[in-house]
Amino acid sequence: MAIMSGRTRTIALLIACAFGGLLVLLANACTARRARERAQPQSPPYLLTDQDDRFLEDLSHRSFQFFWEQADPATGIIRDRARTDGSPSESARDVGSIAAVGFGLSGLCIAAERGWLPRASVVDRARATLQFFAVRMNHQNGWFFHFVNLRTGAREWQSELSSIDTALLLGGVLTVRRCFEDDPGVVRAADTIYRRVDFQWMLAGHPGVLSHGWKPESGFLQGRWDHYCELMILYLLGIGSPTHPLPAASWRAWSRPVMTFQGYTFVSAGDPLFVHQYSHAWVDFRGRRESQAPYVDWFENSVAATRAHKAFCLSLSTEFPGYTDTVWGITASDSQKGYVAWGGPPRHHAIDGSVVPAAAGGSLMFTPEITLPALREMHRTFGDRIYARYSFADAFHPATGWVDPDVIGIDLGITLLSAENLRTGRVWTWFMKNPEIAIALDRARLAAGP
Repeated sequence: MAIMSGRTRTIALLIACAFGGLLVLLANACTARRARERAQPQSPPYLLTDQDDRFLEDLSHRSFQFFWEQADPATGIIRDRARTDGSPSESARDVGSIAAVGFGLSGLCIAAERGWLPRASVVDRARATLQFFAVRMNHQNGWFFHFVNLRTGAREWQSELSSIDTALLLGGVLTVRRCFEDDPGVVRAADTIYRRVDFQWMLAGHPGVLSHGWKPESGFLQGRWDHYCELMILYLLGIGSPTHPLPAASWRAWSRPVMTFQGYTFVSAGDPLFVHQYSHAWVDFRGRRESQAPYVDWFENSVAATRAHKAFCLSLSTEFPGYTDTVWGITASDSQKGYVAWGGPPRHHAIDGSVVPAAAGGSLMFTPEITLPALREMHRTFGDRIYARYSFADAFHPATGWVDPDVIGIDLGITLLSAENLRTGRVWTWFMKNPEIAIALDRARLAAGP
């Protein structure tokens, strides 16, 4: 072993210190750069014109009217659907959707802030809804049935205890908890509803992947939330639960398949466009990037998915000339042959040239530069044939003239919340004030950088 002189040791030490300091500086620079990448959305801000804002105000107000008028005032349960003129749909006269209630509760906050109704009336409705769900609504381990009776809350259509629809309901519950935080009745009932949801029970024996739901006749459904879709809000609510939390590892327990279409690369399992929208109605993912490969920025992922979807629709324009640069969009909706979970890319076999306004509406918060012109063009071209009491009909066919006689609550809801997030970001602000969500984002390692 060679023995160094004092001078040699000193020089070696200085070199090592300098090299080590350089490494620290480089590491700090990289950390700072990654933090800036996480904290700053890549999409530039979109400046709304006065005409844009007037259109969005009318669209939003009409959409909200569905949730106000189609709710039972005593229970707060909201119809799954209604006719475009406001009359009950014969197929669902007394059937409510718990997911629609989640959107509707959030809509109450928007209505109060925008002065569409007296604040006291809105808070009364929110409190009555939450108290019914907290005290009288049928549930199992805190989970609710997908479809329920408007008047009683009893199970309808032999539906399942739905994990995802309960999560969408909770999105609204936690939104009003913070928007109306000066009302003790609202806060207490919201706390009760969220705290009793047993997320661990819904794992159904799996270490980290949640079941789609449960039926009293047959037990847990076979399907699991095991690949990217609308599941993100469900997992974050579970990871942040103050009473029955999911393990933090459950965030990485579902797969993230990557697809590329016409130059757009994004995480997708080929599901309809709504899966890229629903979680974002409440969770503000802007500037948050996954800490592990593929290091997804989920907000930008939905931006890419929306742009790819428009390109996909235009790729079908030879077959369906009704799809144009400003009239496009397909997501799960009604069709002339019934309800279809269609979309793309890739192409769903049932696509027939129909347009679903909620496809563009739900992505207003991501890509207003392409979605807002699309909605305004639909309104300008087709007018009151497709745009009535509750804004857009659920679907229409530009070539055949078919117009869906119904509107659907969840489609109006995602449009309403997305429009408000574009205009003010208020829904994001209210929801993100819940401390459980900050905890969940931290545990999932999605916290934004400084």
